Amino acid sequence: QPHLVESGGGLVQPGGSLKLSCAASGSTMDGYVIGWFRQAPGEEREGISCIDYFDSRTNDVDSVKGRFTISRDNAKNTVYLQMNSLKPWDTAVYYCAAYRQSFPALCMVGYVKYRYDYWGQGTQVTVSA
Repeated sequence: QPHLVESGGGLVQPGGSLKLSCAASGSTMDGYVIGWFRQAPGEEREGISCIDYFDSRTNDVDSVKGRFTISRDNAKNTVYLQMNSLKPWDTAVYYCAAYRQSFPALCMVGYVKYRYDYWGQGTQVTVSA
């Protein structure tokens, strides 16, 4: 099972960019969908972007389309989330998560944390002037 570790969070000004990484420490991401979730204080954890294992097909929620890009490097057991044009309401703790995938299919985003079985510890992203 994958042991996921996020990195790359921090403080950035509105309009700026950050690139988050999710690494499978001492394990593999082979055969797993990887998703990025975020949770702001007092709000439910939401899946914002995911990437399939078989053909790297992605799925994003509307609020991040055109601004965030998910990608994966299976050789490095790492998934990335490039975040551009950041806005104050992007402020949250960002988590990566995984579930086993048996066949190609569109991966799940939205309020679907029940679907994901393995989680990282999270990394804080703060967008503020």
